[in-house]
Amino acid sequence: MATVSRQVEIMDTTLRDGEQTQGVSFSPEEKFHLAKALLERVRVDRIEIASARVSAKEKEAVTKICAWAAEEGLGERVEVLGFVDHTLSVDWICNTGGLVINLLTKGSERHCQLQLGKTLEEHLADILRTVDYAFSRGLVVNVYLEDWSNGYRDSPDYVFALMDRLCDLGIRRFMLPDTLGVMTPAEVASAIGDMCARYPTLHFDFHPHNDYGLGTANCLYAIQAGARGVHCTVNCLGERAGNASLAEVAVVLKDKLGIQLAIDEAQLVHISDLVERFSGKRVPANAPIVGADVFTQTAGIHADGDHKGGLYHSPLNPERFGRTRSYALGKMSGKASLRKNLERLGIELTEEQQRKVLARIVELGDEKQIVTTDDLPFIIADVLESESYQHIELLGCAITSGLDLPSTASIRVQIDGELHTATGAGNGGFDAFIDAIRQVLSRYRIKLPELVDYEVRIPKGGHTSALTECIITWEADGRPRTTRGVHVNQVFASVLATLKLINLLLEERQQ
Repeated sequence: MATVSRQVEIMDTTLRDGEQTQGVSFSPEEKFHLAKALLERVRVDRIEIASARVSAKEKEAVTKICAWAAEEGLGERVEVLGFVDHTLSVDWICNTGGLVINLLTKGSERHCQLQLGKTLEEHLADILRTVDYAFSRGLVVNVYLEDWSNGYRDSPDYVFALMDRLCDLGIRRFMLPDTLGVMTPAEVASAIGDMCARYPTLHFDFHPHNDYGLGTANCLYAIQAGARGVHCTVNCLGERAGNASLAEVAVVLKDKLGIQLAIDEAQLVHISDLVERFSGKRVPANAPIVGADVFTQTAGIHADGDHKGGLYHSPLNPERFGRTRSYALGKMSGKASLRKNLERLGIELTEEQQRKVLARIVELGDEKQIVTTDDLPFIIADVLESESYQHIELLGCAITSGLDLPSTASIRVQIDGELHTATGAGNGGFDAFIDAIRQVLSRYRIKLPELVDYEVRIPKGGHTSALTECIITWEADGRPRTTRGVHVNQVFASVLATLKLINLLLEERQQ
């Protein structure tokens, strides 16, 4: 594709359009932190943070964000959606300290006639009144042409008549939504190209939706056709199938069109994690750029190619995004996958030892067990009949829980041949076990790392008697560590996962 030399704006609408995701509602404080992160850390060009007149809490959030933005000289980079209601939206935005209104007009004749029950002339009269009032209050005005994609296809004369009346008013940006996500890249290129040719002095943004999974591709073609800006959300949040992904669009525009954006790529994973926590919507492990697994090579042949010359690397190298490449262990692993993980752990094995360990990994993979790098020392110890990593052994554990009663745990463990007993109490069985094991570890001056994620699952379609898998992520020495336990009892699965971590800590201290 041809390189695009002109400046391109990225507008993030996570806090407005993204909040239309089913079940997502950001608190004022969450909105404030996300707005700061998007502008200061990620460095997007603009953010759309709310719709006018929604609620008192929304007004509180917008007021706080606008006050901060004004202090930082970022006021015109913060935008609020407003409606064709003469003074109401404009006054609401002005009362929050906002400087920019994104006015929602009807970009298709069907919307104008069926939803508003008005003719184009009647709708235009309302628009002009609202725009005039917004200018009188000192606002910057951008205009959305809602359902523009269908309007351009079904009633282009309506679209052009609307644009002809608005193009000379001093509106800063005209924003063209594919409201239902129905366009193909070829249709986007043709339609955007036509709009830019007809109105060459105007600034057009493209606002995609991802219903056909074409959001990112459509942004690419929109920019190539002449659009000066595109709209995105973090983690594809948005109504139905969501909007285009901020991370994907930013990286594609840079790599495929040579556009130099202000965005800090190293912050894309951070903002994705932040939105994931605040929204409660999990990011798929295979999501491009930000997914947990996207820089993990699974096939042994890929690890072999990387070992011999980086044969399976691409411009999407993980270091760009503050991440590292990893090599999965499972039934598709080969010697190179194992070797890469052994190098990461600083472990050396003979060829025969590697063969035996690899056979065990493949066996576990066939049983659909997850094998992580942190599991590897235990697999090695088991296969080689070595006691190197078996520092702690749970000899006995009794955990009791009752309704409206604190849980208790009594444990008996052996650490490098020394017997210890302890009792603990907590809000649940696992919390009680942690209380007890901490008492034992304190004698060795070992502190458990902070628990940052705790996930429990059983196989799909599993029964009440199925194995429970507990995956715990700990924050150890500034990096995440994941350990896993498998047991028919959920609490004991978490206990086994914790013991794996303790074994690692004891081994590292010994080394």
